[in-house]
Amino acid sequence: MAEEEEQELADAPRVVGVLSALLERVVDRNDAAADELSAAASLAPASAFRATARPDISVRAYMARIARFAGCSPACYVVAYVYLDRLLRRGGRRLAVDSYTVHRLLITAVLAAVKFMDDVCYNNAYFARVGGISLPEMNYLELDFLFSVGFDLKVSPETFGHYCAVLQSEMLCLELRTPAPLAGSAGGPRLLQHGCCLSEDDGATTKSSSSSTSQQQLAA
Repeated sequence: MAEEEEQELADAPRVVGVLSALLERVVDRNDAAADELSAAASLAPASAFRATARPDISVRAYMARIARFAGCSPACYVVAYVYLDRLLRRGGRRLAVDSYTVHRLLITAVLAAVKFMDDVCYNNAYFARVGGISLPEMNYLELDFLFSVGFDLKVSPETFGHYCAVLQSEMLCLELRTPAPLAGSAGGPRLLQHGCCLSEDDGATTKSSSSSTSQQQLAA
């Protein structure tokens, strides 16, 4: 099974593996932080994205499944990352990216990104089957997600380039087998306790040539 996951990730756009690795590290850190708190699970705020039990499938396997069946463009995964960041910033401490929430957050963010970015995409019923949830739940998660981000789905070229640069940095760290820092200086990634957050305002504008290079490498 592990070999199949690795093969599916190898066949997918590089951004899929990079994003899954980044989210896995955030999930591991948030899970560890929650385990240190007494009765953390019972104290966790209620959310439509929070499962009652930890899903058996790993983040890498789940991302590989989405990449295999969703058929969306590589840019959608970058935009999904932007949407997740916006959701977490608006949600504050009410929502954490952990083992209980990451899968529902991922499938919903990708669904929103596909509908906004791609000319042709599968419907909610198909994404529900890909994500392993029911159609009513998929519809509810999508609506909750859209209201949570304030229907702010537009991503400027500058913002897109900045997030590409962050993922490219993560990719280079993976190639060097050196974990990227979970807390960075202003203008860099700030993976906070409750998720992988970046500021669209405090990030330096990425030059067009650098942005283009990052996009090509992530899509390879």
